[in-house]
Amino acid sequence: MATATDSPPRQARESSGLRALVTSPMADQYMVTFAVTILCAVGAMMVLSASSAQAQFSGRSPYYYAIRQMVFMVAGIIGATLICRINPRVIQRMGWLGWGLSMVGLLLVLSPLGHTVNGNQNWVNVAGFTFQPSEFAKLGLIVWAAAIWHTKRGRLHEVPQLLVPFVPGAALILALILAGRDLGTGIVVGIIIVALLFFIGTSYRLLIPGGIIAITGMALLVIGSPNRMSRMKVFWEPSSDTDLSSQPMAAVYALASGGWWGLGLGASRQKWGGLKDAAHTDFIFAVVGEELGLFGVLVVIAMFAILARAGFSIALRSDRVFNRIVCAGITAWLLVQGLINIMVVMHLLPVLGIPLPFISSGGSALLANLLAVGVLLACARNTPQARRHLAARKQPVTKPRMTSVLAAGRTR
Repeated sequence: MATATDSPPRQARESSGLRALVTSPMADQYMVTFAVTILCAVGAMMVLSASSAQAQFSGRSPYYYAIRQMVFMVAGIIGATLICRINPRVIQRMGWLGWGLSMVGLLLVLSPLGHTVNGNQNWVNVAGFTFQPSEFAKLGLIVWAAAIWHTKRGRLHEVPQLLVPFVPGAALILALILAGRDLGTGIVVGIIIVALLFFIGTSYRLLIPGGIIAITGMALLVIGSPNRMSRMKVFWEPSSDTDLSSQPMAAVYALASGGWWGLGLGASRQKWGGLKDAAHTDFIFAVVGEELGLFGVLVVIAMFAILARAGFSIALRSDRVFNRIVCAGITAWLLVQGLINIMVVMHLLPVLGIPLPFISSGGSALLANLLAVGVLLACARNTPQARRHLAARKQPVTKPRMTSVLAAGRTR
């Protein structure tokens, strides 16, 4: 039977174990893996709950979207596991290939293979298989930018070397996305471009004018589209249009009705038409708040915070320009996209049609997110501390030689 004297040593061992885990050279890798695992688990659970009504309404099995999500999740986990074992130098050499494939995919969107969803032509349909190239273009853009800047790392103080070919190449990707009328994804890609320029150390004298030009262009795109202007009007005056305002207001009602602990899994009311066809996609965070309450919302936000902390820590610990830029870029992408989605659901931004990473239903987005996590983990295993730790683990353990001392002159 344990006695009171057992508690201090046990607590000391537990505290020592936790401290060793936090201070481990692989702590960032553990945090990324933990945060993404929880987010994916919450996503799989909530997609099953949020999509059942929409699936049955469209004449499908209530498990249709959940099964699709699990298939892409398994594929993404396998891909991330394979990528995380690759040396980042190999990924770096694929920079231009990533940019080229991104361009090809975005050009296919504008070809006869392009497929329109909710007014945005940002999908490609090949033999019945539909995917969204713009999601993979985000990763391709980040890897390409990090690769070219690593090659020019000794000349980045020269403005032409810093901006060329990054700015023209990134502008082409952004222009093709906007040509498909997907302003939401265009905004995310635009923020990624600005973030990459900031991380590489671009002067504010270049960033501020560039930001003003980008904001002006975005405003012109909004003004030139009646649909986007209607969304802006609904954002400023939620009661101005009953049909357009019903979806964002239903999201607010869902969050408000969840309380501390939620109504329970499957008990959402707004997924039965209030959130229209986006309960399992762009507005799934509202269902999380309604069914899991404030507790579920805070868990999701905490996992994104852990992911952000670990991702930027990997960037700071890395000793190569490529690793630093690619880690910071991927972390900024996932964090900004998650933040925008949450702000839209909370009616702090107009509806932009941006999924919540790892949680919203959508095979292309989930697969691209998990592949990006694989690159992040590959860089986490390649920091100086992690390299020394992994090298020490591979070294064979030499056992001390056993000797025996026999008493001299001992007789029977």
